Amino acid sequence: MRLRNITGCREMIGESEFVVHEPETMKVKWREAFGNDHPVYVEIGMGKGRFLMDMVRLYPEINFIGIEKYSSVLLRAVQKLEEEELPNVRLIRMDAEDLENVFAQGELDRIYLNFSAKRRLESRQFLARYDQILKKDGTIEFKTDNRALFDFALEEVEAAGCTLKEKTFDLHADARLNEGNVMTEYEERFSAQGNPICKYIISR
Repeated sequence: MRLRNITGCREMIGESEFVVHEPETMKVKWREAFGNDHPVYVEIGMGKGRFLMDMVRLYPEINFIGIEKYSSVLLRAVQKLEEEELPNVRLIRMDAEDLENVFAQGELDRIYLNFSAKRRLESRQFLARYDQILKKDGTIEFKTDNRALFDFALEEVEAAGCTLKEKTFDLHADARLNEGNVMTEYEERFSAQGNPICKYIISR
């Protein structure tokens, strides 16, 4: 369950050097902010940040941006970063509806959607938003244990005119697609309960 009311969490987030407080001013300037021309990957709905932090450590040659709507959840990731300073990550508290105000056309190389709770981030409307900010050969990776949501997401891929590059209904049983897989907290919990993890990789 997402905690939304922690006293002083907005103030603590506001003081963090890892959080971009006026992301609209960074449009077209993200590589400049990182001080390099490395690829930029974004996780939308990053939660407490486990997946993002693991990816940041594994791939120092990639710039990562984590987006989370709720301050109290984002605070968990901020606290982790305060303990272990990592140069190739920035965090934003915002709603995904504002993506086009924060990222320029073709500015992102990859988008991660992990264990969304609703049929929103995978909808054709949001896929159209991602299309505006991804590079021509950019990709979107989506994981969930919710088979009904995954079936819906697959239908939306076709409706949005995107290209389905990979899909699996049981990621951990797929040796090829599971190679190098970095798990989220939800993924570890659900897979331990015997729930198969679905995943797709799509491109524009």
